[in-house]
Amino acid sequence: MSELVGGDGRTHINSRLMRESLQNRDVLSNTDSEHDIQIFPDVSLVSIGGQSIFDRGKEAILPLVAELVEIKKDRGLKMVIGVGGGTRVRHTISIAVDLGLPVGGMAQLVGAMEELNAILLNTLLAPHGSMPMQRDHFWDLPLYFDAGITPIAISVPPYHFWEPPPDAGHLPMHGSDFGLFQLAEVLGMKQVIFVKDEDGLYDKDPKQHADAKKFDKITLAELMTKLPDDNILDRELFHAWQTAKNLKRIVIVNGLKHGQLTRALRGEDVGTVIVKEAV
Repeated sequence: MSELVGGDGRTHINSRLMRESLQNRDVLSNTDSEHDIQIFPDVSLVSIGGQSIFDRGKEAILPLVAELVEIKKDRGLKMVIGVGGGTRVRHTISIAVDLGLPVGGMAQLVGAMEELNAILLNTLLAPHGSMPMQRDHFWDLPLYFDAGITPIAISVPPYHFWEPPPDAGHLPMHGSDFGLFQLAEVLGMKQVIFVKDEDGLYDKDPKQHADAKKFDKITLAELMTKLPDDNILDRELFHAWQTAKNLKRIVIVNGLKHGQLTRALRGEDVGTVIVKEAV
């Protein structure tokens, strides 16, 4: 039975946080822990880019679907697929800005665009066992895995209507890459694999600079000292990862090159591998 404590005109349940302000920095620092419970440490989150893959049509989508079907035959490779919204997101946000919608309202619209790509991908994968996952229904994941069903999740809006005001401009700061990172972090997943249309992360945009150099394997700390301005992933992802506890590995692969995703799921160093700490 919990011990009740009084003496200050109020009744408290005895704990180290009673009578404390949860805004006090010293109190907050004393609650820190080295790690959280990792709920799905054997599951990889596979993020399929909207602009980089879906917007290219069947030439990009169908070969990747064929690879996913082959991957599913290995029951030891558990994965959740996340999807981005692609060009429709940019068009919709452009209209939303013209209308003067609040930032949180725009974040909700982005999620609706991603749901369309989730349905599209599920239509192709359904004969092989897949299902779009309802927003935030993460506790259904064990049922999907036990049944051999691959869940397809959307990545945003991570903050829904409560998207923080942006530092500059009027667009939501937290995009699909950040949303999936946050999902993998809170559920303690094995890794996030971002499937793009480039071979990895470069020091500058390889589509515009022929002399761009690719990062093969790098720690987060090393990357933060030379984080490219033209970045294939959301910048907010890297800043949040610095204080995250669970996610240790992010991989960026080229979804237009057959086999790269399979190798990444098996733990091979392919594309660009970013690790939280040096091994």
